[in-house]
Order: sequence, then C-alpha cells, then structure tokens
Amino acid sequence: MEVEAAAGAAQPQRQGFSFGLLEMINASQAEHGLRHKDYKRYKEYCTNRLRRLYKSVKFTHGRGRYVKKPLGVANVSEVRHLHIALYLAERAWSQAMHLKEEAPTGKGRYHWLGRLRKACKWADLLESLCNEKANPRTALEATAYASYLRGLLLVDAERNWQFALRKFKNARIIYEELGRYGDADNQILYKQRVEEIEQNIRHCLHSLQQMDDAEGPEDESDRELHGKLEAVMVEVKTQEEISTVCVTWLGHKFPVHNIKTRACVLKVQNLERELGSSSTAEKKQGLYEKILGGYQEARKNIREDLATAGNADNLRDSLIGLDKAVSCLIFAGTIERARLQLSIAKSRLSRQQDLATLQEIVTLCDTLNTNLMELTDLATSGREKTDEEEKYALELSASQVLYRAERCFHLAQAYSLAGQHAEAFALLGRAREHAESALRLQKKNESLVEEIQELIGQCRSESLLAHARGVMQSLEKQQEAQEGVSSLSLAESKDNYLLSQLDKYKSALGSPGAAPRISQVPPAFKAVPCRPIFLDTAINSIEFPSLEARLKEKKKGLFGRWGW
Repeated sequence: MEVEAAAGAAQPQRQGFSFGLLEMINASQAEHGLRHKDYKRYKEYCTNRLRRLYKSVKFTHGRGRYVKKPLGVANVSEVRHLHIALYLAERAWSQAMHLKEEAPTGKGRYHWLGRLRKACKWADLLESLCNEKANPRTALEATAYASYLRGLLLVDAERNWQFALRKFKNARIIYEELGRYGDADNQILYKQRVEEIEQNIRHCLHSLQQMDDAEGPEDESDRELHGKLEAVMVEVKTQEEISTVCVTWLGHKFPVHNIKTRACVLKVQNLERELGSSSTAEKKQGLYEKILGGYQEARKNIREDLATAGNADNLRDSLIGLDKAVSCLIFAGTIERARLQLSIAKSRLSRQQDLATLQEIVTLCDTLNTNLMELTDLATSGREKTDEEEKYALELSASQVLYRAERCFHLAQAYSLAGQHAEAFALLGRAREHAESALRLQKKNESLVEEIQELIGQCRSESLLAHARGVMQSLEKQQEAQEGVSSLSLAESKDNYLLSQLDKYKSALGSPGAAPRISQVPPAFKAVPCRPIFLDTAINSIEFPSLEARLKEKKKGLFGRWGW
C-alpha cells in the first residue's frame, strides 16, 4: 500500500487575485432565481450584491449627489473590485434576458439588445482587469466569459454567424482545457458549460449551412489565445501536480481531486507512517482497522462522485481508475492484517499446541486465500493487462498456493492431535505438494522462498512422525483385538445377553445343543412414565375482593320496589 503526494518543481507564475469565476456565477444563479428561469429575481440579487460590494470596498459614487467613479486598473486593490465588474455584467445580462422574454420583437427588442451590449462592455472590462490584476487562470476564465457573452450578442443583434461561431469556439476551448483539472465538482461544472456552448455552436453551423465545425484559418487573435492557453495550462498542470494528492498502485498514480476523498487519503497516509514506526502487534492491528476504515470512506466518496459524473468521459475514466486502485488497496490491507494475525497465532502455537489455535490458523488461511483470489481478479480486470499487473498476479498466485499449503499443514496437526494419524499423513503430503508448486512459481522473492523451504522441511519431518504414530496406533489396535479375542469364553452366560454387552468380548453361546443367548424373549418389562395430570386446585385457596360497594343499594319502604 502506498499513498503519496505528487511533488514537482514549480515554475514561476504571475501573482494576482484568484477566484473561481464560473463557480461563483453558477452558485449565484442557482440560488437566486435562475434554477426556475426567474431573471428578474436574479437581476435584483445582482443589484443588492453590487450595493454591498460598493460599501464594503468604499467605492460608493458620492453621497447625496451622484458622482461617477470609474472602475479602472488603478482602482483595483483587492479581489472584490473584480467582483464588481462581474456582477455589473451579470446584472445587465439578466435584465436583457428578462426583457427578451417579455418583448422579444418590436420596440422592446432595442431595449434588451442595449442591455446585452452593456453586459458585453462590462465583461470586456472584467477581462482587461483580470489580465492585469488576476492570476493567469482567472484571466483565462474572464476571457471565456467575455467571448461567450460576445457570441450571444453577435447572434441576437447582428446575425453575424461566422464571428459568433469563432467566439463560441474560443469559449469552448478554454472551458474544455480548464475542465481537465480541479476537483470533480468543478469538472462537472465546466462540462455543463461546454454542453451549453455546443448548442449555440450547432445553431451557428445550421445558420451557416455547414455540416461540421471544422476549424477555419486562424487569425492573430486566435493564435494569441492559443499561446496564452498553452502557457496557462502548463502552469495549472504544474500547480495541480504540486498540490494534488495521488494514490499509487502498481506504479500508476491516480490524482484525488475531491476534498472529502483527499482528507481520507491524507489521514490514511499519516496512519501508514505511524504503522511503520509501531512495534507491538496489538497496536498494528488497531492501525490496520483505521487504515481500512479510511480507505472504505474514500471509496464511498469516489462512488458518489461517479454517480454524479454524468457523461464526462475523462472524469469518469479517472474516477473508475481511482476506485479500482482504492479497492485493491483495501484488499491488500485486509491481507496484511490477516498475515499479522496469522503470525500472532503461530507464535502462540509455538508455545503450546491446542486445537483452538490450529482451527484459528486454518480459518485465517481460508480468509487469505479468498482475499488473494479476489485481489487477483480485481488487479487483472482491465481490458489490457500491463506487465506490472501480470507480475503482481503471479506473486499473488504463488502466495495463494503457499497459504493452501499452510492450511493443509496446520489441519494435519489438528488431525494428529485428535489421534487420526492416517488423515494427518495424507494432508501433510498434500501440503508438501502445494509448497513445491509455490516454490516453482516464486523464485525471486528471497524471504518468500525461505518461508516455502522451511514449510517443506516441516512437512517432511511431520510426515515421518505421522507415519510412525500411525504404525504404532495400528499395532496397538491389533494387540487390543488379539487380547479381546483371547479373552473370549465359550461358557454359557445365564444373566447377560449379546445385545446388552456388545462392547465386550463375551460369549453368547450356550452349551452344545443349546440356543445362543442373543436377546431375551419375551423382553423384560420396563417402567413406562405416566402422562402427567394437571389439576387446577389453586382456585379453592384464592380470596376474591368484595364487589358489594359497586352494587346498587336497594331502597326500603313503601315505594321501594319502584325505586322512589
């Protein structure tokens, strides 16, 4: 088992403000009306949010008389100034969508198109501010956001399908690249935005009467965007490698992006360090329990992410590989814990041999064989097996055969303690066969080879002992039978019959010419237990309470009989 944090040399990158632009937009829209397409409510939220931002950064436009305060690069001193530009664009866009629903054509169309142009203006301002004051990733998100709004304006206002298509493609490229990194929630969020942009791209292609979205000739702005995107992706990938926790299995590293899963993996990492430094077996058993619990919690979180991953192929493939690695680590941890318990039972058996300890060892060997079989199936379950998986499967097969030999060996000892030496001799022969098979399968692991050779020597010596004890037991039985036969008497037994003394060497034959005394005819009488009789005599000794107080009192007198 190995869990490690990826490390690498960080490249210098521009320092600046950082915030998840798309994440912030999605959270605000989902919580304030756009889940039900209520653009008016979202516009009111943006207005209130801007008022709070103005006050918090002391960017108010005068007191009493309105004095416009321009938002420029020189005024940006914290990240909330960038939030102001973002919510200005969001307020104008939401108002445009609300007006478009009420009056899509006619005079109302000029109104909502004006608000949409205002949204593009604020988005361009946000892009320029982020290019100067934010880090590269945030600046790239602002570029994608501005391209998306500009594409909407080109479609609705100018019907310029060609330039709108280019803007949508630029936004799609940025969101696709950013969606490859980050936690599972952000990847799903970027995937949803890409699917939304795909609908606009198909609409533009249909209007241009094109069947595919083949790339046209690149201009200077496209080349500049691609160069900027490549530089940012290198920095993002480097930062991802530095900060991402990885689960390593058979030489492959699987990054962990989910915060809950990452916490579980880091907890397991600390427990494994503590396990390496612990010396007592009891403490190691407790640590193994905590490690397996941490892995199971991590696997639960991974499968929850898989259930919500949708159709994001890259994300699903990464989560499936991570789920397989964590499941293999759970089986490997279970095997290590069972091996520790087996070593404890063997040390106890070396001090005193008893049947209960031998049964415990046989049960542990069965558990190890089952877990090794399941781990082998899981490790080689991929479509294309790698060399590491083939080598690991071979080691697991050798260990599986070895524990079969261990099981037969200790089961033979249990039979030997019970006095069944013939069965013990047969099981020791089978244990020796399994051990020799394991030795042929595993020749590189020196410690395992020494263990197998030691087991083969024990099987050889125990086989000789079992054979000798079996011969002695058979001789004792023959001697007992001879003594019993020699004690047979032909004298007539008057009191006892054959059926009453089957466990004794007594003669049931009478004198010559007399009938043998096999059974008494007619048989002797035996006392038969009577069926019990139950008599309910307790009622005669029970004193019941008086009920006179509850009876109606009869009136006496001349008219008593009528109740007057």
